[in-house]
Amino acid sequence: MKQLNYQVLRESGYQGYVLEHAPVKVLQFGEGNFLRAFVDYWFDCSNESTGWNGKVAIVQPIAQGLSGIVNEQEGLYTLYLRGSENGETVDRKRVISAVDACYNAYDPSDWEKVKAIAKSPELEYVASNTTEAGITYDPESTPDQVPPHSFPAKLTVLLNERFKAGLGGLVILSCELIDDNGKELQKCCNRHAEDWGLGEEFVKWLNEECLFCSTLVDRIVPGRIRDEAEVRKLNEENGYVDKLLDVGEVFGVWYIEGPRWLEEKLPFKEAGLNVHVVPEVAPYKKRKVRILNGAHTGFVLGAYLAGQDIVRDCMHNETIHSFMNKLLYDEVIPCLPLDKQDCMDFAAAVTDRFNNPFVDHLLMSISLNSTSKWKARNMPSFLEYIEKYGKLPQALTMSLAAYIAFYSTGMLRRENDALVCVRPKGNEYRVQDVDWALDFFWDHRNADDAALVHDVLSNLQMWDQDLTAIPGLEETVLKDLTKIRTEGAEAAYASVL
Repeated sequence: MKQLNYQVLRESGYQGYVLEHAPVKVLQFGEGNFLRAFVDYWFDCSNESTGWNGKVAIVQPIAQGLSGIVNEQEGLYTLYLRGSENGETVDRKRVISAVDACYNAYDPSDWEKVKAIAKSPELEYVASNTTEAGITYDPESTPDQVPPHSFPAKLTVLLNERFKAGLGGLVILSCELIDDNGKELQKCCNRHAEDWGLGEEFVKWLNEECLFCSTLVDRIVPGRIRDEAEVRKLNEENGYVDKLLDVGEVFGVWYIEGPRWLEEKLPFKEAGLNVHVVPEVAPYKKRKVRILNGAHTGFVLGAYLAGQDIVRDCMHNETIHSFMNKLLYDEVIPCLPLDKQDCMDFAAAVTDRFNNPFVDHLLMSISLNSTSKWKARNMPSFLEYIEKYGKLPQALTMSLAAYIAFYSTGMLRRENDALVCVRPKGNEYRVQDVDWALDFFWDHRNADDAALVHDVLSNLQMWDQDLTAIPGLEETVLKDLTKIRTEGAEAAYASVL
C-alpha cells in the first residue's frame, strides 16, 4: 500500500471532509500526538463547519522529530477518537487536513521559512505544547542562534520579526501543563526582549498588541496503537499506510483565558465546539483536579486492594462506582465555587471517560506518588467540606484510610525506588513515591495501626499541617482502616454508602 498523501487519499475513496489549500493562520510549536489530536482537530472541524479556511504550520521545536514524515504525508493523518458517550461505545475516524507543513527549526533554511510565516499578514495565532519544561527562561539563548535554544526565545525572535515588518500582534495559545502557562510564557519573552535590547517600542507592542492566553487542555491522547496487527488492519481498511495515525479519547474540552472579543474572533464558538473563552482558567483547573483527578486518587487505592486492576472494571463494580459517585456528588461538588449543574455534567462525563473500552488504564499507574496526589487533589475538598458542614466527609475520610492501607498492607521489603507489599489477592505490588514517604511507611512496618494512623495524620511533611487537630478524624480513620484490614476494602467502601 502507498503512504498517505492527498493523491493517495483521493484514490482510497475517502468520503470525509478535506481541505487541500488554504492560507496559514496558525503557527504551532510541537508536532506530537497531543497537539494533532487536540488543537489541529479543533481547527480542522472549524474549517469544515464554518469555512474558516485556515491551515496550521508546525514548527518542530527540538532537533529530532516528525517533520520528515509530516511532509511526506503532506500534513495529512488519520485521527481516531475512541471512548464512551452516555454509556455507548464510540469509535470515530477523521482524516485531519488542517496541517500545511512541518518545519525543522534546526535546519537553517526551514528556520528562515518559519520567520517568513511569522511575517505573513494572514497569520493570526500561535499554539504550543513544548512540555512543562518548555516554558522556562534560558539565559544561554541568543537571537543570533539558528534557532535560539528555548521555545520562549524562538518565539521572541519571531514576534520581533513580525514587529519589524509593521504587522499587528498575534494571539498566543499556550497548552503546556503548568499553571498560568500564557502568563509565564509572556514573562520569558519580556526577559529576552530586555536582555537582547530589542527596544521599548517592541516591548510595548509585545505586551499591548499580542495576547498571551493561559489555557487548560483536557483530552487523554494515548497516541500510538501498540498492537501492530490492529495498525495493519486499519491501514488495510483505509487503503493507505499512515505513519502519523493518532488516537485520542472522545471527550475533549479547551478553556482559553481571554477577553470577550476573542470568543468571536476564534472560529470554535461558531463551529459549536467544546472550546470556551473564559475570564479565568483557574476555576476550571480546580474543577478538573478536584473531580477527574480527585476521583482517581479517591477510589483507586482501595479498589486495588479490593482486587481490581483497571479503571474500566471499577466502573462495572457497583460498590466502587457508587463510592466514587458519593465522593464526587456528595462531598466534592458541593464545595466547588462553580455552577453545580456544570460540575455534575463534568462528573457524568468522567464516568464515561473512566469506562472507555479502548483504554486499559491501570490502577497501579494512577497510584504513583499518591502522597502528593491526595494532598493536591483530595485534601482541599476534604478540608472545605469540614469547614462548610462541620463534620467529616465519609468517602474522602475512607479514601485517606485506603491510602494508609495501600502503603502498609503486607509490607515485605524496601527497594531502591519502591516499597513492596502484598495485597489480599496474594500478589506483590510496588508502592512508588518519593523516598521520604516510602521510608516513613517502612520505618512504621512494626507499628500498630493506632500509632501508624496518628503518625500519618500528624506528619507535617505530608500535609503541611497536623490533621489530628481535626475533631474525630484520628478515630474515624483508624476505624476505617481496621474495617479495610478485617473485612476488605470493598466492604469498607460499602459501609459509607
